Formats: sequence, structure tokens, C-alpha cells
Amino acid sequence: MGMDPKKQLRQTFKQRRRSLSESAWQGASQAICHNLCTSDLWPKATTVLSYLSHHREPCLNALFQKTKVWGLPRCVGQDLAWHRYQTGDRLISGKFGIREPDPASPLIDLAHIDLVLVPALACSEKGDRLGYGAGFYDRFFASLERPVITVGIVLASCFVPTLPRDPWDVPLDYVCTETGFFKISE
Repeated sequence: MGMDPKKQLRQTFKQRRRSLSESAWQGASQAICHNLCTSDLWPKATTVLSYLSHHREPCLNALFQKTKVWGLPRCVGQDLAWHRYQTGDRLISGKFGIREPDPASPLIDLAHIDLVLVPALACSEKGDRLGYGAGFYDRFFASLERPVITVGIVLASCFVPTLPRDPWDVPLDYVCTETGFFKISE
């Protein structure tokens, strides 16, 4: 048995992310927020699930000023619970040291989600996403009663032609990087 190809790729993309300077990372994060807000999807979306940046993931915090119903994830066992969030709400340090909403804060009604901004180590032009390997998002998407629109959020250096795909992987609808907003074609 060789090394899991995804494991090898995770190291590569983590390294690409780490190699960015603080100012380049901040600039890329701002450009990603701009590309999201100027996309066709943005005006139509009322309820948006997002994330809090961890380990140099593009930072989307600037978006939380926009008038949307925002949801942020909290790890509960093997699953994600989604809580309403507004700038200034209390956050706590959860599993993996990622900041999370207060467990007492209200949950989002998942029947109303319009858009999910999905963190990833890498995304492919075919809509495949390389996550951290814990499967939280794959399980979440599989649990939804109806499909929702997903946007993978990655740095341009982590947007690649192809990535390995497992049978349970749910392809993304769009990918947003600092260089543009891309619709994944079938």
C-alpha cells in the first residue's frame, strides 16, 4: 500500500498556503470577498453558511457585515451544527482549535439555506474538493433534504485541473478564488 494520494496532496496545498505572506493572504482574502459579492448568486442569497478562517484559509469575515442571515459551523461528534451568527457574537474555541459559535446560540433552519461557502485545501476545475479528510462537509451535504448551491473557497494556487475523487465526494457548483468566480460545468 502506498501513501494515500489525498494525504500527499494535503501536504502540498497546506505548503502553498503557508508560503503566502500575511499581506498577500489578506489581499487574496479581500479579492475573494469582492468576487463573491459581485457574482450573480450573491443578490439572490438570503441565508448563507460560511466558516471562520483557520490555518490560512481565505478569510471571509468582511462578508459578515453584509445583510444576510449568516450561519457558522460547530463540530458536534462527527457532524456539523449550524448556528446563526452576527459580527460580535461570542465565539468559543472548539474541536481542532477552530473558533465556533456559542452552543447556546440559535440554530439555522437548514430548509432555508441559499448558499454554502465551503472551505477547502484545494478545488478542481471539475468541482472536486480536497478537504482535511474528516468528511464533515461530505456528511453534511449528504444529510440535506435538497441540494444547495456550494461555492468552494480557495486561493488561486490551490485551484487545479483535477483532484482524486471518491464515490462519496459531492462536487461543488462553483469555485471562488482571488482571480475569479468560476461555474463548474457538468
